[in-house]
Amino acid sequence: MRRHLDTLGVVRVLIWTFFAVFLLIPLISLVVVSLTGQPANLLGAVFDGQLRTTNLERLADASFGTFIDTVTRPAYVSALGNSLVLATWVALITTLMAMPIAYGIARTAMPFKRTLMVLCTVPIVIPTMVGAGGLIIMFGRSGWATALYQRLGGDGTIFNVNSMTGIVLAMVFFLFPFVLWPMVAAFRVADVSVENAAMNLGARGMTPFFTATLPLALPGVISSALLIFAIAFSDFGAAIVLAPPDLNLIVVQAYREIAGFFNWAGASVLVIVMTAVVAAFFGLQRLVLRGKGYGTLTGRGATIELNRSKGLCRGLAVYSSIVVLLPTLVLLSVFVMSFSRRWSASLAPQEWTLAHYERVFGRGFDNVINSLILGAGALLICLVAGTFITYFVHRHKSTGLDFLTTIPLIVPGIALGIALIQSFNAGPLVLTGSAFLLVVGYAIRRLPYMLRSTAGSMQAIGNDVEEAASSLGASRFTAVSTVIFPLLAPGLLAGSILVFVTVIKETSITVLMAPAAWQPMSYRIFEALHRGEIFTASALSVLLVVIVVLLQQIAYRLSGGMSPNR
Repeated sequence: MRRHLDTLGVVRVLIWTFFAVFLLIPLISLVVVSLTGQPANLLGAVFDGQLRTTNLERLADASFGTFIDTVTRPAYVSALGNSLVLATWVALITTLMAMPIAYGIARTAMPFKRTLMVLCTVPIVIPTMVGAGGLIIMFGRSGWATALYQRLGGDGTIFNVNSMTGIVLAMVFFLFPFVLWPMVAAFRVADVSVENAAMNLGARGMTPFFTATLPLALPGVISSALLIFAIAFSDFGAAIVLAPPDLNLIVVQAYREIAGFFNWAGASVLVIVMTAVVAAFFGLQRLVLRGKGYGTLTGRGATIELNRSKGLCRGLAVYSSIVVLLPTLVLLSVFVMSFSRRWSASLAPQEWTLAHYERVFGRGFDNVINSLILGAGALLICLVAGTFITYFVHRHKSTGLDFLTTIPLIVPGIALGIALIQSFNAGPLVLTGSAFLLVVGYAIRRLPYMLRSTAGSMQAIGNDVEEAASSLGASRFTAVSTVIFPLLAPGLLAGSILVFVTVIKETSITVLMAPAAWQPMSYRIFEALHRGEIFTASALSVLLVVIVVLLQQIAYRLSGGMSPNR
């Protein structure tokens, strides 16, 4: 028994070692570089005496003055200010825009509700980088929406898509589902009896909403706004595609510092500031949910009576249709562009072709294969590590591992990418530029998704199952691997699809770390957009979206089939 108990202990040590080497040490290295202004090889210092001496000498000169001098540079201050403004606008607009739709879905008999719910989910599967490319197709100087505007008597463009306005629009319309669905949940759990009482007392129209429902759902609304602020602040896809050279954004500036100038100190300072801001807003979100809950005391549960006011329901349906129209048109524009040979300043392409797909499925098919292989590698790590971590956290109350695995939720992708590049750029482990390090970066960034998907399944498995296996002679390790893990199958399946889908959509780590021989689809789309190859980018984007949608449908069907209630 002792030997088998040690097997689980060895697994736990291996997991801690993995996170120490590929997460904690790289993040600590970022802090050291930001304080010294010079690269630091902390991992190498453990094995190499000369490196240890060099690092200690640099640490002796470390000071917050170096950090402050760097962070107060005008370009960095401007980048931080612009990013805060951008995230504030995105959070404000998405919250106000999504609130009526969320109320309509949760509390009204809005017509075409199921169709609108599906359309509201579509932007989730579209990377913001693809959405940004679609906006260029529509609203660029040669875009079809611009051509329509000019035919109607307009002059120039509707707006400059390569601007703060364009970035805000891309984020608002392709990130709003992250605000919408938490709001829907908040409106559904808010006690409906209060709203019913208000209507029974004569309140009509939107009065019950503002006086009864909204105050009860307010913690969820505020939490959603804080969440989208953090996401928008660190989003890389839309910013890198649409930001003009004279618009400094902190995520773009960090990328330029490391990719263009190899300025380790500047890049480290910027990503530390990014991480601090994101962590602060995630902390505020938890504080709002934990300390600002509103509830009611009732003797029995209230049945949700959907608001059937024809004027309200029809108005919400029209409004919701208008909101989902833009992302739908963007996706359709990308689809049409992928079949176009020439499409400039007209409502429809002048010439059609299949050449772009021939190119994608020809020499460009390597990018598709690379995406699948890299995604599978990251998924394998997440499956193995995630199952054991879930077990340790929920059975052994390992709060340390629980905290450790929440760190990637806070650290922006570009921060993790820079940390890994900086840490493994020299011996003893020279992994920068390898597919292995890219897979590890993917896995660390998406592992929390696997853990959240398996947590509910683990909590539903009673201790008696494991004890029964042990009483029949199975070791603890055997009981866990042959009894507990198979029961986690539904959660593992859901988590696997979520991990795989988000990995093949990943932009920031990919752009920073993908080696030339292992460039996935997301990197090729980024490269094509920057080269102005909008046709090739469109074909790859369509293929990426199709793969993501198919995987989500497979997950939905399989998880339904594996449901214990089925």
